[in-house]
Amino acid sequence: MSKYRAIPLGYMTVGEVAKRMHTTVRTLQYYDKEGVLSPSSESEGGRRLYTDKDIIRLHQVQSMKYLGFSLEDIKSRLKNLETPQEVAAALSEQADDVREKIAALSDTLAAIEKLREETLKMDSVNWSKYAGIVVNLQMKNEFYGMVKHFDDKMLDHFHSGFTIEHATEILNTLSRLIDRVGEYQEQGVPPESEQGQALAKNWWDLVTEVTGGDMSLLPKLIKLPELMKSSENKEIGETWWSERWSSIEPFLNRALGAYFMRIGYNPFEGDAR
Repeated sequence: MSKYRAIPLGYMTVGEVAKRMHTTVRTLQYYDKEGVLSPSSESEGGRRLYTDKDIIRLHQVQSMKYLGFSLEDIKSRLKNLETPQEVAAALSEQADDVREKIAALSDTLAAIEKLREETLKMDSVNWSKYAGIVVNLQMKNEFYGMVKHFDDKMLDHFHSGFTIEHATEILNTLSRLIDRVGEYQEQGVPPESEQGQALAKNWWDLVTEVTGGDMSLLPKLIKLPELMKSSENKEIGETWWSERWSSIEPFLNRALGAYFMRIGYNPFEGDAR
């Protein structure tokens, strides 16, 4: 870096650059410290001196900063933006990043609005239920509203025993089984048939997976459809679930009854009740 006794023609101090470029001296000092934009020269008195070339680079920095590039990204990219094609490629990448952020923010906003609606349907503040609702919203589970019907034991069970990936897999399996019950009903497949019994086994395997073998949770799970059905101001997902459950319940009860009789075990008898 050259040093000058006085400020020569064509050079500007940091204060002059800040005023000209509508920024602050502190910002320019920070850019210098981070290696994003350093002055071309320095006076003998230690004043940092900028040239028109530095101003052009500052235009680049300010433009990229406005477009959402991080300083680290700007520092690594500026030296490679020598052609229109290179600039266009960098802008395309940044546009993709911005789209992802917009999508994420849209999801977050929707989750905030839905959680707000759910909190007003509860009698008291319950952060454990709020957390459960948020997790279900992250999974894009339309039945997120059912969480407000959980008691503390069920909340603890689901919070401690399931990852988002595992819970999503369970919900997908549940949805497939519900659809299959509907198909069997339309086709007139008897619940006691081989197909009906295979479905009953799959359903019970899923229940066992959800409860972790704790049959004391079973009555609570069974009551959920009725709780959602009687709940005021139900979400669309809750209404769908309660109505869908009502339509498949007769077939499923018969299929499970036959299945339990066949294996010689009924979880609804004795302590399981």
